[in-house]
Amino acid sequence: MTEQPAETAAASTPEPAPEPKPESAPAPAPVPEPASVPAPTPAPASVPEPASAPAPAAPRRSRRVLWAVARWTAAVVVCGGAGAGTAMGITALDREDVPGLATESDGRWEYPRLSLPALPADKPRPFGDDNDGEIHHADPRRLLLPAPAGATVDPKADGAFASVDAYLSLYGKEYRADMRQALADSVLRNIAVRAWTTPDGTRTSIHLLRFGSVAYAQQYEEDTLRGGYEIDGLRTMPEGVEYLVPETFTEDIEVPDTEASAFREKKPYGPEQTRWAYVQAGDTLALITQTRAGEALEVPFRQTVTLQNQLLG
Repeated sequence: MTEQPAETAAASTPEPAPEPKPESAPAPAPVPEPASVPAPTPAPASVPEPASAPAPAAPRRSRRVLWAVARWTAAVVVCGGAGAGTAMGITALDREDVPGLATESDGRWEYPRLSLPALPADKPRPFGDDNDGEIHHADPRRLLLPAPAGATVDPKADGAFASVDAYLSLYGKEYRADMRQALADSVLRNIAVRAWTTPDGTRTSIHLLRFGSVAYAQQYEEDTLRGGYEIDGLRTMPEGVEYLVPETFTEDIEVPDTEASAFREKKPYGPEQTRWAYVQAGDTLALITQTRAGEALEVPFRQTVTLQNQLLG
């Protein structure tokens, strides 16, 4: 029913307008009113209302206030719960997974988790006290560094044994005859190889040459590759390479009982640059090469040499 103006309500008998009575509100004092009007109905304006009685509109307004408080309380709880859930979700993520907090790549490649291969029964590690010859008894193909994520692996050089001719093809033609004879004199046992190309065009190859003993491996590197005991130079060069500059980062590779040396092609080097490294570890000599159009990047080269060194140590 539509409520009437206050003047009309005072002059006529008000219609019954029952309203729910809150249990917590005190009962109003008796007011002289027609018998047909319920107690909560507003009294005529001419009759003074006891001071202790609540205002006529109080029940309706109290309900509105209660509903408003309930709605705001629920909203705060929901928002607070959502905020707490988001905070917990963010703290559970790695920094790289949170938008805006990702760490910028420094150029390193993403290699698989590395582990040393199992040894045959009763065979020692290459640099143990009971292994005077510093022999790697593990399968050399399993000592090769795996290709990084996203690389395209050469199917003919994916943890396979390579021929001497395939290995010598990396060097200048003028060196190959002498190197072939040196390999025959050094009791070469086998050559393991893995090669791949990364999306930026860098071509990487790793050759592991395993000799009959550490003495043969050292002799081949010092006499054939270096032409004596020249520390900062090489006697034999990669195919098409004339000058290599020694790299200094190998001094920071702290792998016991191994020695690493690295070089880069000196400018002007044409459309491609080559980086080149040797790791001498007991009876095994590793050759790591990287070639890329424009410039062979230092960071992935350093990373590749370091990880391959660790696998051999």
